Amino acid sequence: MVASQLGPEPALRRELVVIGNGMAGARVVEEILARDGGEQFRITVFGDEPYGNYNRIMLSQVLAEDGSDLEEIFLNPLGWYAENGIILRAGVRVVRIDRFAHVVFGDDGSIVRYDKLIIATGSRTFFPPMDGMWVDNHRLTPGVFGFRTLDDTTAMLRYAQGRCSAGGDRGAVVIGGGLLGLEAAYGLRQHGLAVHVVQSGPVLMNQQLDDEAGAILRRLVERLGITVHTGARTTAIRSNGAVTGVGFADGSTIDCDMVVVTAGIRPNVGLGVACGLTVQRAIVTDDQMRTVEDFDVYALGECAQHRGEVYGLVAPLWEQAKVLADHITGADPRAAYHGSRNATKLKVAGVEVAAMGIKRPERADDEFVRICEPRRGIYKSVVVRDDKLVGATLLGDTGKVAFLTQAFDRALPLPEERVELLLDLAAPDNKQGAAEMDEGVQVCNCNGVRKGDLVGCVRAGTTSVAGVMATTRAGKGCGACKELVRDIVEWAAGGDIVQDASARWYVPAIPLEKPELIAEIRRRGLRSVSAVFAELAPNGEDAASKMPLASLLSMLWGREYLDERDARYINDRVHANIQRDGTFSVIPRISGGVTTASQLRRIADVADRYAIPMIKITGGQRIDLLGVRKQDLPRVWADLDMPSGYAYGKTFRTVKTCVGTDFCRFGLGDSTRLGIDIEERYKGLESPAKLKLAVAGCPRNCPEALVKDVGLVAVGEGQWDLYVGGAAGASVRKGDVLARVASHAEALRLTGVFLQFYRENARWLERTYDFVPRIGIDELKAILVDDRDGVVAGLAARMQESLDAHRDPWLEGRDPVTSGQFADALPLIPLPLVPRPQVPSPYAPLPQVPVR
Repeated sequence: MVASQLGPEPALRRELVVIGNGMAGARVVEEILARDGGEQFRITVFGDEPYGNYNRIMLSQVLAEDGSDLEEIFLNPLGWYAENGIILRAGVRVVRIDRFAHVVFGDDGSIVRYDKLIIATGSRTFFPPMDGMWVDNHRLTPGVFGFRTLDDTTAMLRYAQGRCSAGGDRGAVVIGGGLLGLEAAYGLRQHGLAVHVVQSGPVLMNQQLDDEAGAILRRLVERLGITVHTGARTTAIRSNGAVTGVGFADGSTIDCDMVVVTAGIRPNVGLGVACGLTVQRAIVTDDQMRTVEDFDVYALGECAQHRGEVYGLVAPLWEQAKVLADHITGADPRAAYHGSRNATKLKVAGVEVAAMGIKRPERADDEFVRICEPRRGIYKSVVVRDDKLVGATLLGDTGKVAFLTQAFDRALPLPEERVELLLDLAAPDNKQGAAEMDEGVQVCNCNGVRKGDLVGCVRAGTTSVAGVMATTRAGKGCGACKELVRDIVEWAAGGDIVQDASARWYVPAIPLEKPELIAEIRRRGLRSVSAVFAELAPNGEDAASKMPLASLLSMLWGREYLDERDARYINDRVHANIQRDGTFSVIPRISGGVTTASQLRRIADVADRYAIPMIKITGGQRIDLLGVRKQDLPRVWADLDMPSGYAYGKTFRTVKTCVGTDFCRFGLGDSTRLGIDIEERYKGLESPAKLKLAVAGCPRNCPEALVKDVGLVAVGEGQWDLYVGGAAGASVRKGDVLARVASHAEALRLTGVFLQFYRENARWLERTYDFVPRIGIDELKAILVDDRDGVVAGLAARMQESLDAHRDPWLEGRDPVTSGQFADALPLIPLPLVPRPQVPSPYAPLPQVPVR
């Protein structure tokens, strides 16, 4: 439990309890605080999960990547609650509500009184009844997963990387071809799995798309290497202790190692039923979001039913939160929620989709205009009724979504030439379109931000795009609305937009861009983070600036860098990746993915000796030992007798390879040798962001070199194409060809030149897939290949200085830098057991309790 240190209680503060710390629960708390609700209520929030509030929309990004960088998805980290005087009971589930005594009971034995109660329990994955799904009433068969929470996502990642046969005949089956199903399939595919999507109906994303649009989406998904099965009803999951396959109603089967179920969701209404609230599809509420029989109890989000509707999108949730906050605080006692018109814009498996209203004409006089370009992956349609837009679908090209959303929300007059709704025929430019957009139009669906919110922020004095985005959270979800946000801010500022200088600073504490910062550090001879703060930071130390400065100084000074351990994150202090339970992940270097029997024996012996609970094969062709205790790290490293794989920091990490000319009959170049040489040469380099590389022995590109930070592909006759700026996580980008090099040695040299240029010029946490487009591939060729500016020799020399300064960090296990470097922070002693009530499974049938 995380609780704030509260001061003296105001005499009349009432108790407000919020059940649910998801996007609905946290948002309504934010809205209440914005209306000075913190002065009226002492707020306690219960959350099933042991975290702060995070953006569930970004779980697909976590799945598509390696799950190591989770900070970006948190909207309200744990510290936010204490800062706002909120008691957060993280990881505590409410198991019962006594409406007559006005108390709730937690599964840890706690009892908390309330004056007002908000239920925001959201929804859970629906697991359809089928043979083999469950081990018993509470446990899914190993290898079966939902896709709803952060724990679901990380569990899928661990299982996929540790158990599944990447790229082989066995892989993953995703049951359900809706938005979540396609995102799960796309994420698993990024880890090399063979993925099958099984949809019982004939159309993918049938809630948003008609048959034609669904067929185009299917083609786009299949181009990603995902197999799609429509009209297939899954009836059984086969297993022999863990998943081995699925069976269908027609008797056919698919072999697989894991199953992800995305066949729909069900509102979490068990608490409401048990305490006697009216529950139909969800907990029934009035226009103030109060439950209909108890005005001290409110409900919102996916667990609430309003006027017969249960909303699963973010925008209605935000609208409900505002009305509830207005009413419960008295800011506007007459506030009322009248329902929402569903319009959404999202990105599915890298494909932009927007949908609103109905998909096809439903009346004889409905007008229907569509543009269908299957080869280009584009489908656009509108449905017009009585000169009003009542439906629109955009797939692959969402350029008209802003105007269509406005027309749909506001019933605006439409052009006589209906095709103008879909094509830019003499259309206004972006700024004019932003000016004409109604202020009520929602711009950011992820965070419920309307045009009026952006304009109001500008009028309040924030006139930089970065500042407006930080204040309103627009563009902080999937990012699809960033260009529109920029257009609106530029229009609202009337040409007086401030280019936020701080957005270009390398660190928040020092008002200098990276080249100027480097120059000042060198000129003044600043070799430690504290020295940089003392000389260059106007307001002194800043926690967010320490890590990037430590990385930068290490790059600049090498062995002369004065390493201050308080400037490092825990991962960099102990040279391992901390896990959610406080243990660590250890990944030794296996250069080019090539190991030996001796190394494998040592890894197995270490796993047994230290009772390491999980060993998994990573997507980078390495072996991960998960669950190592901090105090065991030095002995684990010593017994492994292998160097660090640097899987924990912003560094050069790994080089994937194929077998090249050694064994493959298609090999055109010795990719294994080149990959090993690259990894051995550039191992552990400090970098603004992590670096992942690959070398392919032929254009078949088995190790996925085209979508790495740096990728090399053999093209024959000793030549290699060198790609830079690729990505295959939440962002998908094919790398740009920097050069075709004529030898192994030249490939090694130019790789280093590019990496050093990136290290010296990239912003902190800017991956190469953003850096390369920002600089421009033609500019990079001129600088690094043609040596237009005469900098290549200097880059190579500074790179060599960094390489000469390299020291394996795991050697600190023999000689720790501080006495407590590897000491456990807490005594691991048995804690007294607290009696806990029996907690029913969330998937068990709801109890039949009479309504009182």
